[in-house]
Amino acid sequence: MDALDWLKKLISFDTTSRNSNLSLIETLANAFTDYQINPILIHDEQAPKANLLASIPDCHGRFNGGLILSGHTDVVPVDGQTWDSDPFQATIREGKIYGRGACDMKGFIAVAMSLIPQLKALHLQFPVHFAFSYDEEIGCRGAPSLIERMVKLNYKPKACIVGEPTSMQPVIGHKGIQCYRCQIHGVAAHSSLTPQGCNAIEHAASFISYLRNIACQFKAQGHRDEAYDVPYSTLSTNLIHGGNAYNTIPALCEFVFEIRNLVVDNPHELHQQIVDYIDTQLLPALHKEQKNTKVILETISEAPGLDTPISEPLVRAAQSICQNEKHLKVAYATEAGLFQQAQIPTIVCGPGSIEQAHRANEFVSLEQLELCRQFIIKMMKSPFLNMSEL
Repeated sequence: MDALDWLKKLISFDTTSRNSNLSLIETLANAFTDYQINPILIHDEQAPKANLLASIPDCHGRFNGGLILSGHTDVVPVDGQTWDSDPFQATIREGKIYGRGACDMKGFIAVAMSLIPQLKALHLQFPVHFAFSYDEEIGCRGAPSLIERMVKLNYKPKACIVGEPTSMQPVIGHKGIQCYRCQIHGVAAHSSLTPQGCNAIEHAASFISYLRNIACQFKAQGHRDEAYDVPYSTLSTNLIHGGNAYNTIPALCEFVFEIRNLVVDNPHELHQQIVDYIDTQLLPALHKEQKNTKVILETISEAPGLDTPISEPLVRAAQSICQNEKHLKVAYATEAGLFQQAQIPTIVCGPGSIEQAHRANEFVSLEQLELCRQFIIKMMKSPFLNMSEL
């Protein structure tokens, strides 16, 4: 099948993160098997989901080293969105393929799958690994076990391309993300008897104000990297819920906040700063009013940032192929930072624009799919990449 046929098939699977991705994964696995490539499925122990790892060896039959083509199989929900066509049936209009996941990021997976026969026919100087994960959209939950399996197999890949939508321009950096849920447990009371209660909403407001001060410090005094459209770390409170009646002191307030950090801003230090505030400021204030109060801080999701040196052969190869020597960085997070943490130099480069991701009428153009196909083939032949490097 060509890339368009593959994309039509992939879009037809509703792999919204709350659903299983096994039907899609099994379809990919069967295709690899048809090409005499043995796929490895890494199952989630908690849900009916799986990663897929499959490798084409180099011309000497070796699997160690090589290049990873990485993508996630899950997509975000279409709930509440108004589409002009069925989001889970690919629709082609004016050279664009519409459907959920078209650019984020089933387009890249479709191109990679369509290239299997051509890659097998090449006299590959290094192996090619296909790494397709689950649950990227809700915290990069699948990729760690996928990378762990590569480590156990002693593959030691030397480079990775994560095919998130970048309009086929190589991205060498992105911010990290940490998302937290905080619950303030106060004490309920009739609103005419405020001293008998402990107002969870008001204490949550104090905490949120503290978090906003951190955000303001990032903007005014924090580290800066002008390669980003927002050149500093950010922190924002994005969801909040509390109380159950207008005449009752609220016993509970829950809110969600996220940090998108530059790589230079250590997320563990930021986390500890927030925990210290809870322990030394927030909890004492709660306990001063009522002893039977508490704060629960939960990490919902996290993913490390990416900062790939421009001296890496992978970067030089991608910039040469794309004829773009700019050091591009993006504010959104991907699985690329996880591969870099595993000592695998990584870039992000894939078809489609991030501006189309997560919205109604998501699309990728046929032109972008073709550019992606050419990019991967040229990468395999690039003079910047050779056996000594990969």
